Amino acid sequence: MNKLFGSLAVAIVAAGLSAVAQDTPKQEAKKAGSDVKEAGKASGRAVKHSSKAVAKGTKKGVHKAAAATERGADKVKDKTKQ
Repeated sequence: MNKLFGSLAVAIVAAGLSAVAQDTPKQEAKKAGSDVKEAGKASGRAVKHSSKAVAKGTKKGVHKAAAATERGADKVKDKTKQ
């Protein structure tokens, strides 16, 4: 009885695997092309997002440095007045 159920289970698994792997090479190539195209789009979106973040951080750093330079210049100006 156990041997029958074991054989039946193996037959069902084998039938399921053969039914899944019925794509033709043309269909597989088309799916691969679509996957590559979507990956390229995702990479482009990631680069755009990253570059915007870098630009924002750079702008913030430049403004912070400019403010510090201005404060330093004001200190020097105050010391030279006396």
